[in-house]
Amino acid sequence: MDAATRVHERFLERVRAGDLPGTDPGALTEAGLDLDGLLALWRAQLLSRHMDRVGRWLQSQGQGFYTIGSSGHEGMAGVAAALRVTDPAFLHYRDGAFQTARAVQAGHDPAHDMALSFAASKEDPISGGRHKVLGSKRLNIPPQTSTIASHLPKAVGAAFALGLNRRRGQAEDRLVMCSFGDASLNHSTAQGALNAAGWTAWQGAPLPLMFVCEDNGIGISVASPEGWVDAVLRARPGLSYDRVDGCDVVATHAAAQKLAAEIRRTRRPGLLHLGCVRLYGHAGADVESAYRSEAEIAADEARDPLLYTARHLLHAGLEEGDILSSYEEVAEHCFDAARRAMDRPRLHSAAEVAASLIPPRREAPRRNAPSPEDRAESFGAADLRAMEQPQPMNKLINLGLADLLLETPEIVIAGEDVGRKGGVYGITKGLQARFGAMRVMDTLLDEQSILGLAIGLGQQGYLPMPEIQFLAYLHNAEDQIRGEAATLPFFSNGQYANPMVVRVAGLGYQKGFGGHFHNDNSLAVLRDIPGIIIGCPSDGADAVRMYREAVRLAQEEQRVVVMIEPIALYPMRDLLEPGDGGWMRAYPDRAETAPLSQPRRMGEGTDLAIVTYGNGVYLSEQARHDLAASGIAARIVDLRWLAPLDPEAILAATRDCAQVLIVDECRRTGSQSEALMTLFAETGRAGVARITAEDCFIATGPAYAATLPSREGIVAAAQALF
Repeated sequence: MDAATRVHERFLERVRAGDLPGTDPGALTEAGLDLDGLLALWRAQLLSRHMDRVGRWLQSQGQGFYTIGSSGHEGMAGVAAALRVTDPAFLHYRDGAFQTARAVQAGHDPAHDMALSFAASKEDPISGGRHKVLGSKRLNIPPQTSTIASHLPKAVGAAFALGLNRRRGQAEDRLVMCSFGDASLNHSTAQGALNAAGWTAWQGAPLPLMFVCEDNGIGISVASPEGWVDAVLRARPGLSYDRVDGCDVVATHAAAQKLAAEIRRTRRPGLLHLGCVRLYGHAGADVESAYRSEAEIAADEARDPLLYTARHLLHAGLEEGDILSSYEEVAEHCFDAARRAMDRPRLHSAAEVAASLIPPRREAPRRNAPSPEDRAESFGAADLRAMEQPQPMNKLINLGLADLLLETPEIVIAGEDVGRKGGVYGITKGLQARFGAMRVMDTLLDEQSILGLAIGLGQQGYLPMPEIQFLAYLHNAEDQIRGEAATLPFFSNGQYANPMVVRVAGLGYQKGFGGHFHNDNSLAVLRDIPGIIIGCPSDGADAVRMYREAVRLAQEEQRVVVMIEPIALYPMRDLLEPGDGGWMRAYPDRAETAPLSQPRRMGEGTDLAIVTYGNGVYLSEQARHDLAASGIAARIVDLRWLAPLDPEAILAATRDCAQVLIVDECRRTGSQSEALMTLFAETGRAGVARITAEDCFIATGPAYAATLPSREGIVAAAQALF
């Protein structure tokens, strides 16, 4: 007998025999519940339980595609009922009962919607048939996939956004709920998020956040050590803590209600530790008996949460027949929803699947430009004078960010050292003093938390600009972009998005500083993420133009934009010889932008087109001067935007040139040059070569540029084409 059938039949037997767990007859009153409230919880639990059975039945019919269920975690219905439908909820994937309870709370029947999700129908109202996920726009539940705690950092960010609303004078009484499993607690993402929440609360910043750890004692096949989860959670500074038997929905409701009231009153985070059981094993294909004894499995099944609720219902005056009839009625309702869902249309074409990769455009507020007086007051005389004179990239980005902060009040810059210090390279210098610590804020040293903060802020209406100090540091947290920010529009069918502009200092050519960890010349970690935008400016004026476009893309098109700022070009002043000032630029007119995917052309030569970006533009401009002396007239095609590339624009910019040389400062393997070589080859373009960095890390000291393209190397590669 399969586990689902065994648990089902055992429930019926025990109710008929009156073999139910003992519960306190007065618990219902103490929890503030009446019979109607208990019946609402009961229905939510039954909907969740029977939808688990439906998922396995659909799979047996070849019509269902996901069987990780929520059975044993039905106590989460009590948590949902203790909160408001308007409270954002980031759910553990075993939280079907939370979603069904919130639906009941909102007067909505979730069975048909969940059946559509199980059957991967394109009518599924949350994912459009792309994945079986818990989530609902109307219920304020952003969808989550089967991730391991990767949703915790953005829950911290969302809670911080609610606290920020209050600090900005808005009426805000919501809290954020975020749940996770005991095995996920051990993941660095969970540890980082719990630490970030405590770190924030320790400093007195409002953070209305309820963590719920659903502890069923096992992660797939590996048991959590006895007492480990409790010890770890209790030791978290800055977080209040309570533990309750999550199999008892009434006790869970009472504990959640008490904690929620405390969080709303204090605006400080709290943690609810629920003791749960996992019924049916990990998923449909999981043979639990291969790693657990029959006694262990039976002990968990004896603690079936539905049995506890049945006892509470008897205390409240219901009869055994009422309990069984309601159980069977909801079962029939769920299976009927499944039968109807089986016949609904599904996705088939690549175009249908990819339709939600890019979020829909939205109406951004149209504001009048700041008055000259306001602008003069914000910038000060020194910066206004600086705008009149050529400046290096670091100063122009600083001025550009100040202009954007002045024009767009939703922008929040966040990152390690960006506030009082002004960033490692001074890019945000003076911005906190000008705009305040709530708009230019220092964070803890944790890239996962920085990006999670940005995701949460973006979902709550802000336009975050998180900073990652060095490109190599992004690897610690890349899943926050890949697995969370980039996938949310896809899995929500465009209903949710994470608009943001991520600033990353990176690439090579820093003389003798930090080696490969501060000179990272690989963008492969970003290039294969569907839907994100990658920009890389090569001079200060164009950086300002590109940031204006990046903010527009985030604000109007809800895009995730990652801007890679070439560190070596921050202070660059000269081009051909010391003192020539050839790489400084004037601050661009405020109407100038750098439209997405449009490269810019430098020079009119038709002998050679050098296609490049970032530091490569600077080196190629030097090489262009040298090539002219040898009779080769070259132009430079600065890609600016590395994703998405516009093939037609690139081909148009190079079409009238005799030869093409791609200069790519990233490594030969996995670099932009591979895509560009493929583009030219597929369109029949002859006379194309490339020069790239070696497949090697970067050294510290005199050999800092030994593995990278050089001015001399570009000249030699260009001459070899003729």
